[in-house]
Amino acid sequence: MKYNAHNYQAYATEFILEHPVCCLMLDCGMGKTVVTLTALWELVLDSFDSGRVLIIAPKRVAETVWKQEIEKWEHLTGLNAVRVLGSAAERRAALQKRASVYIINRENLVWLTKNTPWNFDMVIVDELSSFKSHQSQRFKALKAVRPKVGRIVGLTGTPAPNSLMDLWPEMYVLDMGKRLGRFIGGFRDRFFVPDKRNREIIYSYKPKEGAAEAIYALISDICISMKAVDYLDMPERIDNQVFVEMNAKEQKAYSRFSQEMVLSLNGEELDAANAAALSNKLQQMANGAVYGEERKVLLLHDRKLDALEDLIEAANGKPMLIAYWFRHDYDRIHERFQIRDIDTPEDIADWNTGKIPVALIHPASAGHGLNLQSGGSTLVWFSMTWSLELYQQMNDRLWRQGQEHTVVVHHILTRETIDEDIMRALEKKDVSQSALVEAVRARIGG
Repeated sequence: MKYNAHNYQAYATEFILEHPVCCLMLDCGMGKTVVTLTALWELVLDSFDSGRVLIIAPKRVAETVWKQEIEKWEHLTGLNAVRVLGSAAERRAALQKRASVYIINRENLVWLTKNTPWNFDMVIVDELSSFKSHQSQRFKALKAVRPKVGRIVGLTGTPAPNSLMDLWPEMYVLDMGKRLGRFIGGFRDRFFVPDKRNREIIYSYKPKEGAAEAIYALISDICISMKAVDYLDMPERIDNQVFVEMNAKEQKAYSRFSQEMVLSLNGEELDAANAAALSNKLQQMANGAVYGEERKVLLLHDRKLDALEDLIEAANGKPMLIAYWFRHDYDRIHERFQIRDIDTPEDIADWNTGKIPVALIHPASAGHGLNLQSGGSTLVWFSMTWSLELYQQMNDRLWRQGQEHTVVVHHILTRETIDEDIMRALEKKDVSQSALVEAVRARIGG
């Protein structure tokens, strides 16, 4: 297929070529893979600036997306890629093959750095936000080999999914601490103050006044940001909230548990050891069931299932994608409806060709690089998630370039429960996220 780059794509490619260290913050559907590969082709096969490139990607993306994109576009002819996947023996065999590009899933990065000689002069980190924890093994592994890398590109749609604190490890793997400091403690002391604490024990931090703007300014020289709505003919999107209500008895049980953290439900004892456990169980109760001792499922109500049934009926055969969170949500949905999981490449292909009228998917498995827009335009959140990153990525599976219909995103929310808190938190975090993106937005032509 012939590649006719949009202006913003040509700009982004040139940015990679001109910046040995850079980060592209591009919305889903904007073609950051082909943008990056176009730059790689020039670096590897034209200027010979890079010789051996490593792409670190989420597992499913490493398996399919990058190699498919190389094979798809005519202008990438000559760019040879090998997938470093499978067993240890298969990965070793792949590394022995002659190629210019090697693709590995992020879970195997630690293995790569510890068991093989490092001989890559350029690294592409597909989904930089997966390196947001400075305590993770993958961060430590990349940090150890980073001085041996001449060029590095970070790709992400959500640079700070939860907090500005996430930016430090992400930027460190790019510039080795040049902009935000070499140590997380120094970064924290410079830009944050203690928030939640118990005497000397600090549980969380909040940004100082003006910290966000200062951080954005420090990283703006190596980061460009582009939102799909600014550069692409995006489909209309409608967000809808479908409210259900528990009866007086159910609401009383929910309220009591939220206050006392212990409850007798259906003859079983239910308790929460801490605030995190309480939040988790309240979310389950809002969905209609909750795990008790030894993972026993305690049923509370079917209000969300009833609402989902109404939505499916109203769709009248129009394909619908349903997002769930807990295993008992999955089991109860399957008991009630004729539904198919989206899990394998075959499932994805069948969905995109219109063979699946109602599909079920977990947000964590629907991450980076999955294109589902051809199969439908209706998404239902049966269970909410606290993760802004997963929430946005799930929505963007359908709401992206190539979608030919208005996208409708339904949120089934139980009134007077934690569902409403989660919805508000997601909206609030999105404001912060938008501010970050806006601060480093590329001004093409200006």
